[in-house]
Amino acid sequence: MKEIDTQCMNAKIDTKNPSWRTSLPKPTPVKFDPARQYFMRMVTNKGTVLIQFMPDVAPMHVTNFMYLTQLGFFDGLKFHRVIPGFMAQGGDPLGSGMGGPGYQFDGEFSPGAKHDRGGLLSMANAGPGTDGSQFFLTFVATPWLDGRHSIFGSVVEGMDVLKALEAVGSSSGKTSEVVMLEKATIEVK
Repeated sequence: MKEIDTQCMNAKIDTKNPSWRTSLPKPTPVKFDPARQYFMRMVTNKGTVLIQFMPDVAPMHVTNFMYLTQLGFFDGLKFHRVIPGFMAQGGDPLGSGMGGPGYQFDGEFSPGAKHDRGGLLSMANAGPGTDGSQFFLTFVATPWLDGRHSIFGSVVEGMDVLKALEAVGSSSGKTSEVVMLEKATIEVK
């Protein structure tokens, strides 16, 4: 955590600048203590979801998410795309599905990490080398995404919240009401 906090401080980000979320410096991967567990708590207007990160599977993705969370990047962003029977997508600072943090990086894939159930945190992208800040939470198994979208976390509390998110989605992805990620925080145990 200390390494990530140092990167956040050194980034010298002016959060008063309205476009700060789209012009961030890329973080560098950190080493994670295998004896510790790393979590992200997402407070949404539908409830709270606790996600356990998988730093052994995708260390850059976990570093990236912890960095963005510590900066307050996700706070106040909406889930811009929710498709029942598939996933809820968020993390776009523009809210359109076209935005990102101002940098991109490659996917991280592990043979053991499969989109084999609902409740997985995975990185949205527009193809190889375009991972950034957009993510999705799966509602069901989505095996066609294996090897294309990096899995880097799993919901450990709040599957009922995912059901509430899914209930306001549509086949086009447009939600029937605004769904916000109000506050994201990191927990280390």
